[in-house]
Amino acid sequence: MDYYAGIDVSLECSSICVVDATGKMVREGKVASEPEALLAWFGSLGCALERIGLEAGPLSQWLFAALQSAGRAVELLETRHVRKALEMMPVKSDRNDARGIAQLMRLGWFRPVHCKSMAAQETRAVLTARKLVQAKLRDVENSLRGILRGFGLKVGKTTARSFAGRIGELVAGHPTLETIAQALLAAHAVLLREFNGLEKRTRGMARADRRARLLMSTPSVGPIVALTYAAAIDDPARFRSSRQTGAHFGLTPKKYQSGQTDYTGRISKIGDASVRTALYEAAHIMLTKPIKGCTQLKSWAMRIARRGGMRKAKVALARKLAVILHRMLITGMPFNAAAAAA
Repeated sequence: MDYYAGIDVSLECSSICVVDATGKMVREGKVASEPEALLAWFGSLGCALERIGLEAGPLSQWLFAALQSAGRAVELLETRHVRKALEMMPVKSDRNDARGIAQLMRLGWFRPVHCKSMAAQETRAVLTARKLVQAKLRDVENSLRGILRGFGLKVGKTTARSFAGRIGELVAGHPTLETIAQALLAAHAVLLREFNGLEKRTRGMARADRRARLLMSTPSVGPIVALTYAAAIDDPARFRSSRQTGAHFGLTPKKYQSGQTDYTGRISKIGDASVRTALYEAAHIMLTKPIKGCTQLKSWAMRIARRGGMRKAKVALARKLAVILHRMLITGMPFNAAAAAA
């Protein structure tokens, strides 16, 4: 008889449930969220498992990689699919979630997701850290501007180098404001130094990454967009068609059809939001800046803008860029304006 297991992963402990082919519960338990503990628990069952399922989450990729390397038939499940499937349960608990995941594995009613490689996870971590430091840097600058504005002191336009000097000029002779500015400018200097370090590291990673260099041959695609997209795709072969990337990153319209109702809405916004943002920014630059080598793509998007507005044109161009960049990763060929337009 075949046996199936479901794991509900939490930070400290994970709930496990094993069911047989008829859906009868065979065994359940709670172990530490560590690969060794999970493997030891499965080893004590005394029966082979057909499939093991766990929901995608912060610890799931680490546990998934460990179980897979140990030879276990494990699947990483799409979070939204699992959540909708388990909504029918009247009682929400880790134990019931593990039981529900085990039944999903038995029925085969699940959608597996790709577990990113360690290199892709490292790239994503660097990009996330860079974005976080950049956001905090802007928060400090905006807070200083807001505080001084209350006293009639206008900072105006500055650069990264002139910002501290301008603040010092404005608060001179105001003891309270000098104290506040000194503290915030000290934090600003640290954040600026760390951001510059992460920026340098990011650009170095883009120069050293063959796939990022290939993607940067596309107009308006720089190091951040290239690294973000390459890390999210990870393995281009996991998509049967390049057209699937638009839907994968939530750049295709939602569809609702039932009886006489047939509604097409805005884009779904599912998938990786950072990739969606990066592609939209690249499309924005292509449509608003004098970029060479993309005349045909820009003309195509502007025709959409005349019909539906600039925002829809940018989304459509972002979706087209997702398809083009994936095709480049598959073929290994640099950007070709004529092929992209076709």
